[in-house]
Amino acid sequence: MQTDDFESKWEQIKKEVQIKYGNVSDDDIDNIKGDTTKFESILQERCGISKEEAEKILKEHNWNIKD
Repeated sequence: MQTDDFESKWEQIKKEVQIKYGNVSDDDIDNIKGDTTKFESILQERCGISKEEAEKILKEHNWNIKD
């Protein structure tokens, strides 16, 4: 997924994030605004996971822009 795709689909993606990752707050969601780097960072902080695990989550959900 390209950066533009992630940003353009953020409204749809964020609903899924809120359901699957309850530790991510509404303020976090607003702060991410479709930015995968911010999303990875917030997942790491809120879910207590490594950068690699956050990247894996992005890939598993086809939210990743890095190959």
